[in-house]
Amino acid sequence: MLFHYTAIESSGKAVEADLEANSVVDVLHALSEKGLRPLSVKEMKQKKRDFFQRWFSGITTSDQVFLTKYLALMLRVGTDLLSAIDILIVDFDKPAVHDFLLEVRDNLSKGQPFYIAFEAHPRTFSPTFINLVKAAGRSGNLQKTFEDLSTTLESEAELKSRIRSAMIYPVVLLVAMGGILIFLTTFVLPKLANVFLTSGVQPPWFSEIVFSVGLFVGNNIWALLFTIIIVVGVGIFAVRRTETGKRIFNAVVTNLPVIKGIYRDLAVQRMSATMSSLLKAGLPITETIQIAAETVSLREYRFALLRIANDGLAKGLTLGEAFKRETALPRSVTNLIAISEKAGHLEEVLQTLADFYGANVDGSIKGVVSLLEPFMLLLMGVMVAVIALSIIVPIYQLTTQF
Repeated sequence: MLFHYTAIESSGKAVEADLEANSVVDVLHALSEKGLRPLSVKEMKQKKRDFFQRWFSGITTSDQVFLTKYLALMLRVGTDLLSAIDILIVDFDKPAVHDFLLEVRDNLSKGQPFYIAFEAHPRTFSPTFINLVKAAGRSGNLQKTFEDLSTTLESEAELKSRIRSAMIYPVVLLVAMGGILIFLTTFVLPKLANVFLTSGVQPPWFSEIVFSVGLFVGNNIWALLFTIIIVVGVGIFAVRRTETGKRIFNAVVTNLPVIKGIYRDLAVQRMSATMSSLLKAGLPITETIQIAAETVSLREYRFALLRIANDGLAKGLTLGEAFKRETALPRSVTNLIAISEKAGHLEEVLQTLADFYGANVDGSIKGVVSLLEPFMLLLMGVMVAVIALSIIVPIYQLTTQF
């Protein structure tokens, strides 16, 4: 349960905050241990969390943007970190965020570093996020780090939003095409196929093929749907959680004619944005590149970055020399990094690269979608036309017999 208390410190200063405890007695005991004299203790009513809220609501990118913006603002006006977390706990109703903030406050109360709570949730917070918070805690520059983090997270969210928006129409077309196909093969074709098979009319060969497919799908629709769901689920799990699945997915994506260019540009954008943020926070260049390698999804880029950090820089090469040795990375990127290192503007150039490749990814996806939409419409038209012809021709043959 959550309680709100007002108490007096030994110096006479009044304080108020929230405290998670099992009862009022536990609150009073905790206050006495802190040397506080309680004035009032009230239980705060919390909204009940249903099953879906508890299990299916996580910490989204939007939540992370709000957290970083709010903490940066509170630190700027002079609020201490623990008080800012207490205020956020009261304001946030979302279960996942509320529980995480309670965990943060518990860690801070025990004297643990701020980043520990973030480090305990690697699937929610990226390595870049965690290491930026860790570096800020060491340098004491949490406010600036949170401001930079909110800007970076907003840029990532905007890029993801543009990609999702571009893919909405093709996905709608794909779902519509699948729905039409399932409806025809499940409800229409089996009935028509049985009519023609029992009438003695010999339909054309392409009609026989379509009718056979319709009868098979109609008789096994649930088994087919279950199999598709299992295959898709196993495929997603393999790609996200297993090294073999990641390797196969990487090999497929990097060999597709158009997609491979988008995938590479996205990897460069992520690499550049990560390195720029970490360098601004004051992390060493070797550690920065190692963390950037964790965030890059393209395997050949990841291994190239690890070689730069562990072989090139560790052996005394300059950053430009180490990058130029890697032929997997785009030559324009390695040249710009080498030039910016000498000029002393590496962070700014990396951020410019991230913005450029982000815009390039957005434009490329829109171009692919503009080609994909008419193709899918044409495919849907051909599918419906074939099924229609397979039905109309036998009907015409049947009517001519009468």
